[in-house]
Amino acid sequence: MVRRLNIDGDGQGDTAGHGGEQRAVYVYQRESYLFWQKHLGRSNLVPGQFGENFTVDGLADTDVCIGDRYRIGSALFEVTQPRVTCYRLGIRMEEPDMAALLVRHGRPGFYFRVIEEGDVEAGDEITRVADGPERMSVSEINALLYLPPHPRERLARALRIPALSRGWRHSFEALLAQQHDDKTAAGNAGLGPTASPPPAWHGFRPFRVSRKISESGTVTSLILDPTDQHPVAAALPGQFIVVRLGPSAAPAMTRSYSLSSRSDAASYRVSIKREAHGAASRYIADELRIGDVVEVGAPRGSFTLRQDARPIVLLSAGIGATPVLAMLQALAAEGATREVWWLHGTRNGHEHAFAAEVRGLLAGLAHHRSHICYSAPDPGDRAGTDFDTAGHLDARLLQSLDVPRDADFYICGPAAFMTDLAAGLGALGVAPDHIYTELFGTKPSLTPGIAATPRIAAHLPAGAPGPGPMVSFVRSGLNVCWGPAYASLLELAEACDVPVRWSCRTGVCHNCESGLVAGEVSYAPDPLDPAADGNVLICCARPQGDVVVDL
Repeated sequence: MVRRLNIDGDGQGDTAGHGGEQRAVYVYQRESYLFWQKHLGRSNLVPGQFGENFTVDGLADTDVCIGDRYRIGSALFEVTQPRVTCYRLGIRMEEPDMAALLVRHGRPGFYFRVIEEGDVEAGDEITRVADGPERMSVSEINALLYLPPHPRERLARALRIPALSRGWRHSFEALLAQQHDDKTAAGNAGLGPTASPPPAWHGFRPFRVSRKISESGTVTSLILDPTDQHPVAAALPGQFIVVRLGPSAAPAMTRSYSLSSRSDAASYRVSIKREAHGAASRYIADELRIGDVVEVGAPRGSFTLRQDARPIVLLSAGIGATPVLAMLQALAAEGATREVWWLHGTRNGHEHAFAAEVRGLLAGLAHHRSHICYSAPDPGDRAGTDFDTAGHLDARLLQSLDVPRDADFYICGPAAFMTDLAAGLGALGVAPDHIYTELFGTKPSLTPGIAATPRIAAHLPAGAPGPGPMVSFVRSGLNVCWGPAYASLLELAEACDVPVRWSCRTGVCHNCESGLVAGEVSYAPDPLDPAADGNVLICCARPQGDVVVDL
């Protein structure tokens, strides 16, 4: 019995990566089995080897089109998308590169959506009852996403197919938008992280600390000027830089810090909270001196201010104020006339950084609202003057403030803060594509099909240090020597419990795409589509010298 979401007794095991209405039934062809037997020199392939629900005669990926409808038994099906192949097929086939091979040879197989539930059995005839519009085959759609080039007219054709699944539609829309914006950066916007301009330079440039400013009892700002007197690259509001610093007698510490001001052509400002166990933050607060030289990577990151007419809500907690403060400065500089909300939570007045600066910026805007929360006010903190609410900035407060539901929301702060606010905004009816977040520290992992385990702090790998070059994981604060035991940067990161994102592990899906701040890598296998400028696909990359990765 074929049902809307799967087949009785033959459902999906990993519903995070597979399944759902658009991927209810997976189809693979007997002719492709014969191809792989010859190509791989294998004679032991059996039906179901590729994880399919239906093994069929006919229905080649070059002939079947997205939107085609087929009657099988008493059920009616519609073709929605090619298969997105993950690492598990490589394990099952004992061929690690299998995900890439399916794409390279145009044999991914495809998914059915169930239009009418019914009974299906082996031996049933397969009858095409309707043709999909645009007549774009499964193999053509698959190549359009994964293989360059990505012709604009074919992307537009694909988006005219109503049956195309939502995930593939969003990927093609991103590719089309990348071309519409006339961006010259390499990479695949349909697969990689949200597109942002390529970094202005590769590696590090020396900058001098020209000023140190105490913003609160716990936050220190650094004004950084380039020592070579050349203008710095203007950063987009919300971007971050990677800074390498530390006493000369000790190994360098590499950290990423959001720019806390709208950058001009002369300098950058970063603001760092002193943490009790933070080696870099304590060094900055106690030992770094005016005139000292640090190394700086070019601004990067996609948590940036969008240009449109919608209201803007800037939400932050603690030191998470830094990137949204840069956004507020940009809005004030342009004399923005749209509605701007500043919502911020901190512990008390002693830890409230940028209070006077924010008040001055908001005063210059035509339409603004502000609300400050102190979770533990000091006796001298004045309600109604220094802060508005005693407590935390949360979804319930947003509802009581009646924030505009059609706004763009920019959220930065601790992980739990952002998760709770994003969920709360969703419950209020805010569209997911209007919610933007920036996380300090490591990003959440994505490891499909792997059972959840308790979070372990990043650490050096077991055993003696490797003999190879230094790999620096910026967000995790680790410097690790490369060794021959690792096949890729991904494997090294996993050995250190650095949170990582991956799916195919062969350079196909781009889920592992991360920032390459400095250094060079080689690939094995070569990715089907290159990473964006300044990025790296860690699942198949090896360092060719010291490298710095934004993980």
